[in-house]
Amino acid sequence: MKYAISSLLFISFFLLHSCMKGESVDLVIHNAQVHTMNHKGDVFDAIAIKDGKIVEVGPERQILNKYSAEEYIDAELKDVYPGLTDGHGHLLSYARMQLGVNLFGCESYQEMIVRIKKYQAKNNRKFIIGAGWDQSLWDEGGELPTKAILDSVFPDIPVALVRIDGHSMLVNDTLLKSSNVIETVNAAPEKFAGGGFLYHEDGTPTGMIIDNAMKPIYDLMPDYPKKELTKTMKGIQAELFSYGVTGVHDAGLSSKDRKIIEKWVDQRVLKLNIYGMLLPDEENMAFAEKNGIYENKNLYIRSFKVLADGAVGSRGAFMKDEYSDRHGHFGHLTTPVSEIQRVADFCEKVGYQMNTHAIGDSTNRILLEMYADVFTRNNNYRWRIEHAQHIDPKDFELLGNSGAYASVQPTHATTDQRWAVARLGEDRMHGSYAYKTILERCGLLVIGTDFPVEYTDPFRTIHSATNRKTTENYPMNGFLPEEAITLDECLKGMTIWAAFGSFQEEKLGTLEEGKDATLVIFNEAIVERPTFKNNFANTVFIRGEKVYTVE
Repeated sequence: MKYAISSLLFISFFLLHSCMKGESVDLVIHNAQVHTMNHKGDVFDAIAIKDGKIVEVGPERQILNKYSAEEYIDAELKDVYPGLTDGHGHLLSYARMQLGVNLFGCESYQEMIVRIKKYQAKNNRKFIIGAGWDQSLWDEGGELPTKAILDSVFPDIPVALVRIDGHSMLVNDTLLKSSNVIETVNAAPEKFAGGGFLYHEDGTPTGMIIDNAMKPIYDLMPDYPKKELTKTMKGIQAELFSYGVTGVHDAGLSSKDRKIIEKWVDQRVLKLNIYGMLLPDEENMAFAEKNGIYENKNLYIRSFKVLADGAVGSRGAFMKDEYSDRHGHFGHLTTPVSEIQRVADFCEKVGYQMNTHAIGDSTNRILLEMYADVFTRNNNYRWRIEHAQHIDPKDFELLGNSGAYASVQPTHATTDQRWAVARLGEDRMHGSYAYKTILERCGLLVIGTDFPVEYTDPFRTIHSATNRKTTENYPMNGFLPEEAITLDECLKGMTIWAAFGSFQEEKLGTLEEGKDATLVIFNEAIVERPTFKNNFANTVFIRGEKVYTVE
């Protein structure tokens, strides 16, 4: 009798266990290293997914015994992470750069000319647009170029070549004259304040246009056909997926570009998670007032992007003291303080985040004072400083007390190290690219690349952040190595902190029950390395949908 009761209990347990195993899910990934990125840093063996959501993360046996899946993936002990987010990128700028003359990586003015000739022979454009040149890479010595050679090679067709940082451009004489850009800007100095032209000693223009003075040229530039843009964007999305990037904080959408992104999202051209930062044009402000916080499928909009100053490379970042290599020059604000304040007031009114491009130490001070005032009224406003490249060490306390968060791009430090000291001097390096110090003051960092200014590859970002070196491992001891952050901190900046910095921490950023099943299986383990090594995604899921695989 006792034996019969024991057998009955065993059968009942077995039947119960079988029922539990019958819980149906869409996908189980097992035999994995599932890095949840939660606050405890838990790593498990398996994850169950249903209807685009994470059902459970746990030990291998527990997940396999509990769930019956339509698909099983044996990860072969590969790392699984939440999908990476690029906290500051420019999707349409990247697409347009690829459709124009790609000048990224040119090592001389002559190479730039050769690329333009090849491009024009193939495409026969009526207006040549190029982007991505960086004179600090050139054999000519690193000074900003002039239009002389451009004029001799292209005397009859307008040419505009945007510098890698997007804050200056070189144009030829044909475009200077046909656009009347100098006359237009000089006739309305208040409208185009925070920009200008470079001149030779004899007073003739060099062809270099800086910051806001570029606006009349941009107004004249033709856009590329929609079919070409769409095809190029699909390629960019595939590139991002190949690195495990599943989301982008798109830093500065005009009303025109917002509509293009919305259309691509509706058509399922774009499956990336996109957090849109709107430029504060009249139409975008009306959109925010009408729609409030806006969510449509994988597009989420609740922020404005303001460009407060220029870049150090073209000496447009607004500094407290003069540039070390141009006496009497301090850079400039590209948006007047009164206009920045107007946008800030509007953001408060409609409940939007304000994300402000601030590179110079003077600009950062102005913004931090403004942000600190808002923080007294809303301690969960999460407004961001985009770049935060150069901060006066005396202002780090204000940063910590302002409630602001910084969105930084670690590859900027290792790219700029070629000329940063020449521009600003050794002393100002103490508050420059100071990611560790900023993290200590703010408690988190949103991390991105600023593509197409830098490569989309997040592993270059990791190497720059943790080793403070280029992919060629230069400089030997790292650039300002005391400001390096850890691998875990860098990964948080691309996952949970990026989610928090865009008000999406309830659905993104960690692999936990109830959150979106947006995750990546990587080919190689993500570990700290003294030298750079490539890594790529093996398989990518967004809300449970397999959007990329190498197989």
